[in-house]
Amino acid sequence: MVTTSRRSNQRAPRRSAPADVVVVHSSDVHVDDGYTARAHGGDGTNGLRCVLETARSLAADVVLLAGDTFEHNRLPTDLLERTARLLGEAGMPVVILPGNHDPVIPDSAWHRGGIGDVPNVHVLGITHDESVEFDALGLEIWGRAHFDYDDMFPLRAPHRARRTRWQIAVAHGHYEPAPDLKTNLRPSWLISDREIDATGADYVALGHWNRPVRVGRGGVPAYYSGSPELARTVNMIRFTTAGSVVVKRKPIRWDPTE
Repeated sequence: MVTTSRRSNQRAPRRSAPADVVVVHSSDVHVDDGYTARAHGGDGTNGLRCVLETARSLAADVVLLAGDTFEHNRLPTDLLERTARLLGEAGMPVVILPGNHDPVIPDSAWHRGGIGDVPNVHVLGITHDESVEFDALGLEIWGRAHFDYDDMFPLRAPHRARRTRWQIAVAHGHYEPAPDLKTNLRPSWLISDREIDATGADYVALGHWNRPVRVGRGGVPAYYSGSPELARTVNMIRFTTAGSVVVKRKPIRWDPTE
């Protein structure tokens, strides 16, 4: 078991009047020093930077990255430090779930480069066990990080007692409506309709698929955001003061020098 330090929940700035809550959801950013860097003039953080710039343009309250922020755990420290600075300059809270590419192993990217020390960055499994609450927004985001490269169930025992008006469940894995759990052909990190429904969340933010798509039976809104490079969009979730949840895909402000 990895021993990690965790800080208490950081509250978002208080608002003088009720307002809608806006969350930008992306995943599979894959910061790296290989393909992504070569494709974007040597900048392996390009996808992440574009997501953060888009979130600022949408006046997001929170950015949520649903897994595979890093391509792998062997990235050089200088790239991790550059990523930490980029996240620190986001201008809003960023909640991150480690995925199957960047699980929380002892020498992971999360333990190097100071990412967990950035005040506005909340990494599930590192700075928080499974949940981050933003009291001023009436919002909780919860999920289970990947702690190794083995198979796991991202939404096993998915119900979580509600403590806030709005609740997002985040998971990184492969959706199958009704998976046959008797077969074990390969690690799949399976997510089923039953597990999505059992969250009772207002929104389920999924990562692992590069294409953006809604999944599930419709009772609980569950969406993959897709990777920024291939989808060229983020999911914008608006929790309205009237009590509705509005999900829209918004185009990413992609680097014009790509």
